[in-house]
Amino acid sequence: MRRLGGRGLLLGLAAAAAAVVAARWMGWWSGRAGLRLFVPEELARYRGGPGDPGLYLALLGRVYDVSSGRRHYEPGAHYSGFAGKRLLRWSSVGDLRVRVLENLSPAGRDASRAFVTGDRSEAGLVDDVSDLSFLEALALQNWLAFYEKNYEFVGRVIGRFYGEDGLPTPELMQVEAMASRGAEVGRQALQEKQKFPPCNAEWSSSRGSRLWCSPDSGGVSRDWAGVPRKLYKPGAKEPHCVCVRTTGPPSDQTSGLPALTNRGDLDHPNLGEYPGCPPLAITCPFPL
Repeated sequence: MRRLGGRGLLLGLAAAAAAVVAARWMGWWSGRAGLRLFVPEELARYRGGPGDPGLYLALLGRVYDVSSGRRHYEPGAHYSGFAGKRLLRWSSVGDLRVRVLENLSPAGRDASRAFVTGDRSEAGLVDDVSDLSFLEALALQNWLAFYEKNYEFVGRVIGRFYGEDGLPTPELMQVEAMASRGAEVGRQALQEKQKFPPCNAEWSSSRGSRLWCSPDSGGVSRDWAGVPRKLYKPGAKEPHCVCVRTTGPPSDQTSGLPALTNRGDLDHPNLGEYPGCPPLAITCPFPL
């Protein structure tokens, strides 16, 4: 997964994405009258326990009152570790399972990075998320939208993502730029899945394995079944099985031009046949 590094590139990405995301995020980023600013040590007091002043959590520097979901967040509840801390967790983007972050850092500390890298050392327990993948950044923004919709926004945390004036820092702009790119990556992945749906697969100790295509294999409903092929993706160690359309013009042919072939996507350069399987067979058995 592509990573972003260096402050110059950070600002470049942020500037490139600014025009696209400004309208959606201006309401979240702009100052509000009476906006409350927290320091991390203060936020850590809002755990929802006896004598605590409230039940808050923060995500990317934005603080939400989650009292209405007390049964989920109060001490001893399933998500109690999130209250008074930064919330980053597993999520899904379209059909892609994305490992995001679950910050279980001690009070007054944001250890978000540790839940991406797995580094639980003192050096790893930091809040630097500048090298998130595109899809991880997008998933964080999706969770931010969830909390914005379902819980009361109460303020911002002074630190990595917001300055003492309550305005966003370059680090927050980086996350937004990465999320914008993540949305593009997600769309590309969905388009590829529509073009090359995954095969059905099964294995048994008595019969061996079998790969086959159907009009709904891979969770993609369509009016063709296709035939199994190996799809070789740049950077991938192994090919994976996809279903390939066998009739009509290639998917990447410009719309409106006469069809040059009637072989669908069979001639795509990243595809390979399975040895021992007839080229147009819908099912490829591989006995033991």
